[in-house]
Amino acid sequence: MFERGDLYMSETAIESLFDPKIVYVSSGTTRQAVFKEVADDLVAKGYVKDNFLDNLNSREDAYPTGMDLSVVGSQYPNVAIPHTEANFVYKRRIVPVKLAHPVEFHNMINPTQTMTVRFLFMILNNDPEGQANVLAEIMEFLTHTPWDSLQHLFASDSPEEIFDFLSTNFDEK
Repeated sequence: MFERGDLYMSETAIESLFDPKIVYVSSGTTRQAVFKEVADDLVAKGYVKDNFLDNLNSREDAYPTGMDLSVVGSQYPNVAIPHTEANFVYKRRIVPVKLAHPVEFHNMINPTQTMTVRFLFMILNNDPEGQANVLAEIMEFLTHTPWDSLQHLFASDSPEEIFDFLSTNFDEK
């Protein structure tokens, strides 16, 4: 617990969902390659367990996370929000991943439909009750941030710029 005046705050209350050490620009050309690249680094840095990658792929196969954002605006790129169960994760974070190449994902609403995705918001959540809350925060961010601002995030090829944008513009609840 941290003491701040009369306020006592838990570590997670003051911790950001974003960490500059785990923001990626991936050159992977398949979902599996991108997941492996990111998961290997997350394991090495102590954010997830060794079996995270297998479970991430299994969950994505069973419950696709591709999102068609054209319903928000025709200029919006498709994104995916991959995640797995809390018991494979040590910390609560959102891991932004800019894809250097379009990668095929299945649509979360219509799983038989494939789509090309250009950006991932990978959820790491060690709280089994909190997954839906983090997903809702991402959706609110994507649908309520004006396009003229959001396009800077999607156009960026720098992990530092991506982190700076998200840490400034993502309103955590």
